[in-house]
Amino acid sequence: MPAINSGRHFYYMDFNSKQVSDFIERAMSEDIGDGDHSGLASIDAGTKGTAKLIFKDEGIAAGLELAEKVLKYSDPDCKIDFFMKDGDRVKYGDIGFEVIGDARAILKSERLLLNCMQRLSGIATITAKAVAIISPYQTKILDTRKTTPNIRFLEKWAVTVGGGFNHRTGLYDMIMLKDNHNDFAGGITNSIKKTHEYLKKSGKNLKIEVETRNMEEVKEVLASGGIDRIMLDNFKPSQITEALIVINKKYETEASGGITLDNIKEYAETGVDFISLGMLTHSVKSLDISLKVKI
Repeated sequence: MPAINSGRHFYYMDFNSKQVSDFIERAMSEDIGDGDHSGLASIDAGTKGTAKLIFKDEGIAAGLELAEKVLKYSDPDCKIDFFMKDGDRVKYGDIGFEVIGDARAILKSERLLLNCMQRLSGIATITAKAVAIISPYQTKILDTRKTTPNIRFLEKWAVTVGGGFNHRTGLYDMIMLKDNHNDFAGGITNSIKKTHEYLKKSGKNLKIEVETRNMEEVKEVLASGGIDRIMLDNFKPSQITEALIVINKKYETEASGGITLDNIKEYAETGVDFISLGMLTHSVKSLDISLKVKI
């Protein structure tokens, strides 16, 4: 089993957890149905085989431990030799692992492990690119909730493999008052006020972030107070610089909206604390990876 790469800060993922095993079971059931009839028809029962995981792109590997769990689900007795670990930088032709086991089981596992590894490695790779661009600055890269349903936990883990940090996990672990919340509530001031009433009544201890669309809203948040972070949504770098002067480090700051790898450095140069990027998960290009039988 590949070890956690201590050279990166990425968060520990318990691949022995029920969350992971439940995901694998659901995904395998979706793919197999009443049987992998291609394998059953063409390969004799008990046939042993060997296959190698081959990277065909440059990037950051993510999902090797998950691939092991997928293979072991189909064939608990298979033997896997790893040559890479999650978080390693890979190039074309690198071999991630070699597996020896039941041939039918290997082929049953192939598509699920590749789908996962290709996407997770793609997320880790683009995150690493963003992190590298702003490495001279103190700004941190955050993900968003723009994730694939039911595998958010894996995609957010992949962001950390690439050197990024996680925003809130879901709607339950942080209060984020976005423009729609504030508009429905009758404005930012009333939205913050009602939020404090709710937290007091519910007994919950949750951080509060407020989205702002212009300097007037930033000033309204500052006048209301009692929050933890101000999001500067669709602000240009020059506008963020202006906002940071007004905020004066009273609260954490986050830039979001319209930020790409081409302009992210300009945003980091402002000194904003965080930059959140939906593109890390909602439009990522998967890494090209294949599983090839060794003859």
